[in-house]
Amino acid sequence: MIIITRPFVTDAEIDHIRERIESVGMRTHLSRGEHRTIIGCIGDESLLDELPLRSMPGVESVTPVLKPYKLASREFAVDRTVVRVGGRTAQATFGGETLTVIAGPCSVESRAMLDATAAAVRDAGATMLRGGAFKPRTSPYAFQGMGVEALKMLAAVRAETGLPVVTEVMDTRQVDVVAEHADMLQVGARNMQNFPLLAELGRVRRPILLKRGLSATIKELLMAAEYIMANGNHDVVLCERGIRTFETATRNTLDVAAIPVLKRESHLPVIVDPSHAGGDADLVAPLAFAAIAAGADGLIIEVHPDPERALSDGDQSLAPPAFVQLMTQLGAFAAAAGRRLPEVPATTRAVA
Repeated sequence: MIIITRPFVTDAEIDHIRERIESVGMRTHLSRGEHRTIIGCIGDESLLDELPLRSMPGVESVTPVLKPYKLASREFAVDRTVVRVGGRTAQATFGGETLTVIAGPCSVESRAMLDATAAAVRDAGATMLRGGAFKPRTSPYAFQGMGVEALKMLAAVRAETGLPVVTEVMDTRQVDVVAEHADMLQVGARNMQNFPLLAELGRVRRPILLKRGLSATIKELLMAAEYIMANGNHDVVLCERGIRTFETATRNTLDVAAIPVLKRESHLPVIVDPSHAGGDADLVAPLAFAAIAAGADGLIIEVHPDPERALSDGDQSLAPPAFVQLMTQLGAFAAAAGRRLPEVPATTRAVA
């Protein structure tokens, strides 16, 4: 159920409405616009049957929300959500006019490699650094990441470059240590329906990058976001990274249509991972262009200084010169979509 207030509703009227709703055991969520406010009612809507909602001062209309996801639905917000990541000296924004490009290695392999990659992607126009510390691998014998040591490297490189950091969390036991070092926590495709993890991420005060599962529907992705939001964390960014289909020419099939559908169904920002979708470095640029043309709010791209020697996902990683070329070409697609790329820093080293 959502309640839309009259223009220029007073704070006292909003407080009164919320108090009446919460008095019957419901929870409320507030979304303020310039003139109107949406009050979302969360819980068993039958509890509201005896409340004269439409006659309360300040109420303009009352509308049931039939979708199973409430907080993530487009109806629950006056405007599209803008998610801000990082602090005063290292910041990125998802959902505004400026596109956000996250770039970096699949896995943190060494400090030297991370330093080289971070400097290269920052100078090309990326506004966030990615790097895996804990890696979910299909084979138990494959490189599993450097763990806490990698987290410390990411934090140190953030301080030197001014790039906020996103890295994956795989287990509820890792949440606190990852949140201590990273600016944004990523839920990988294999963990999209790890409900205890999602609930735990609702407790932390860090934005969440939620990747779509290998065979997940759009509804299931939004329900996963709902788990995080229902537990208190509303800073969620959705990521389309390709789904598993019958096609074998690519690693996954990029669902371009999911981008406008998610933008229609939800107020949350949407980005795309063209690296995992294509699984081939040659496919990253065209898939990135398609994503921006379809309305994505940003991209997450794998970049490695020497893809041939990468310990994971080398085939889909761009070398720095290829990433520079992609960023140069991306500007035209951003402009055609009514967006813009962030400005490239004037110096080669940011001040933290």
